[in-house]
Amino acid sequence: MSKTDAAPALKDFEALGAALKRRAKEAAAQAARERARQAAEEAQRRQVARQRDEFAHAVGPVTQVPDKGLADLKRPQPAPEPVQRHLDEQQALQEALSDEVDIESLLLTDDGLSFRRPGIGPDVVTKLRRGHWAIQSQIDLHGLRRDEAREALAGYIRESMRRGHRCVRVVHGKGHGSPGRQPVLKAKVQRWLAQCAEVVAFAQASGPQGGAGALIVLLKG
Repeated sequence: MSKTDAAPALKDFEALGAALKRRAKEAAAQAARERARQAAEEAQRRQVARQRDEFAHAVGPVTQVPDKGLADLKRPQPAPEPVQRHLDEQQALQEALSDEVDIESLLLTDDGLSFRRPGIGPDVVTKLRRGHWAIQSQIDLHGLRRDEAREALAGYIRESMRRGHRCVRVVHGKGHGSPGRQPVLKAKVQRWLAQCAEVVAFAQASGPQGGAGALIVLLKG
């Protein structure tokens, strides 16, 4: 081979050697990066294990709670109860019930002196007497003084409305234990109920429902 032919071959050999060196250098760098990554992961695993051991040592032995297969259901929170508003309404209702109001002209002069609001048909009173509406609750005012009875009745009407009750019974007694054996509360309860805007009508109870000692009251629906 002449010197002229050997020169290009030498250059090709040198270029190949340089390329091999670059590849070897890149491979070494890649290997170094991989070793660094593995070392970092190992250090992180050791740190997590050390922290786990430290936590277990601080907490001490624990017992796993068995899984009972119960669903984790969140109960709905009850709506806030406006207690003060209810108290204000009860106080206003109580103060509005006067003993001086004359309702004699409003009472129907039938057996038991029933009552109905203007615009309410007489069949409503008839249905009250016949038990057309089921009595949903009652209040017994026996033994209460006038102011106590008025306060109790006002609170009861408000609570009945809040619960959505339509037909209730108010027991005022027949007055057998009163002076002169006269029903003291009967006339007052009639006056108080007639002043309640929530009361649509009322009638004296039938014998099985209390007779002359009770009233069946129909509230607004």
